[in-house]
Amino acid sequence: MAIFAINMSSASNGVSKLHGEVARRMWQHLWPEIPESEVPIGHVTNGVHLPTWISEDMAELFQRYLGPRWNNIGSEDSVWDRIQQIPDEELWRTHERRRERLVAFARGRLRRQLENANARPEDVAKADEVLDPQALTIGFARRFASYKRAKLIFQDLDRLKAILNNKERPVQFIFAGKAHPRDNIGKGIIRDIVNIIRKEEFRSSIVFIEDYDMEVAASMVRGVDVWLNTPIRPREASGTSGMKASLNGALNLSILDGWWDEAYKNTVGWGIGRGEEFSDPEEQDLFEVESLYSILEQEIVPLFYERSSNNLPRKWVAMMKSSIQTLSPFFNTNRMVRDYFEQYYLPAQLRWQKLSRNKMQLVKEVAAWKERVQSLWGKVHILKVDSEEGGEVRVGGRLAISAMVNCDGLKPEELRVEVYYGPLDSDEEIVDGQSTVMEQVEQVKKNVYRFEATIPCETTGQHGYSIRIMPFHPEMAHSFDSGLITWLQE
Repeated sequence: MAIFAINMSSASNGVSKLHGEVARRMWQHLWPEIPESEVPIGHVTNGVHLPTWISEDMAELFQRYLGPRWNNIGSEDSVWDRIQQIPDEELWRTHERRRERLVAFARGRLRRQLENANARPEDVAKADEVLDPQALTIGFARRFASYKRAKLIFQDLDRLKAILNNKERPVQFIFAGKAHPRDNIGKGIIRDIVNIIRKEEFRSSIVFIEDYDMEVAASMVRGVDVWLNTPIRPREASGTSGMKASLNGALNLSILDGWWDEAYKNTVGWGIGRGEEFSDPEEQDLFEVESLYSILEQEIVPLFYERSSNNLPRKWVAMMKSSIQTLSPFFNTNRMVRDYFEQYYLPAQLRWQKLSRNKMQLVKEVAAWKERVQSLWGKVHILKVDSEEGGEVRVGGRLAISAMVNCDGLKPEELRVEVYYGPLDSDEEIVDGQSTVMEQVEQVKKNVYRFEATIPCETTGQHGYSIRIMPFHPEMAHSFDSGLITWLQE
């Protein structure tokens, strides 16, 4: 179905920058003659609806300092810079109130869960003692698919216990989520986590909230200090929970996957690893859990508990401000819908209006043209290529290239002749290639035309180029729409 959908669509896209790259890699076999980077699959990164996910307290703060239309301001608007004008004390107290409400919410849900499970009255009463409203609170809430690795933080229980039960700098976790009814592995992950939480050393510092829904999600993203995400890169298409949390002042701690791969900077949160991808899942888990523990122990916990004379974590608040100011203006539905409209919906609508006129006459013409090109394409080939090479080309110069092309049955304006060029790797393959359209300059003889172009020489090292030809029609959806391409044969 995916291949059918791609072939029947004028455009396709991933839902984050990295997802677009992954999709191009996955579906390159549909365009085997072109480099992966040119596979016609783009991306529009997901965003969240700001009014839905921001807490009332934070919305009132934005209203006062950013203005009444803060949630309609574009990412390029300097109004978001006013985040820096919010007094540290006011932002922190607002956030603390949200954390206190989250702890109260989690206690209430835990009490209900225990009552529904017919727990002993003394165990139900202990629900009011779990979690600390003043402690560093980390949230993890999402669908419990195995690739999201909810159990990663539990790899070393002794190390986790030491992090959680430090009396001077306590840390606590709130988990929530569901597995698909038929996902037995996901349900097993939840069961394993719940069994760990029942241990005496974790009972007061880790809570799992059942029946995950929007109410639970909203309470968590509005109240946690840190939002944890540990998927196996690059399996997370986008993810949006971290966007919701950052809007409310939480800092993200995440694998560089999905949206976080393009959002991460060390001023807005923490990246687990450096974007590595492993062939051995066990090796990946060991590497990334070590990174996770180290970041918690050496960076997050000390920063959170570094307080000024009036008990303010000023460096932490500075990161909160930077996160809100940097991430919220871009990772929202206003920008997302505008991107879809400008990049996909409007071009598709204009193309439809043009193609559907006069009882689809233009569609019939393009279809007939494609059939004719398909029947003649075997005769199109590159006869000769010349350039000024023969020695070194200086950086900053340009290299002139010409190509003799046999069109045989097609007009030169029905062809798109390009130079494809770039640095060479150790196998003398072009990497990070670019293309330049060659202009037809003369007819050499019947069916033979000469095309020319110049390419820039901007960097040192070994570089190479090739010539390719594709059919061209102004009404094609994209350059590779016909599926036909001829490369220079060495």
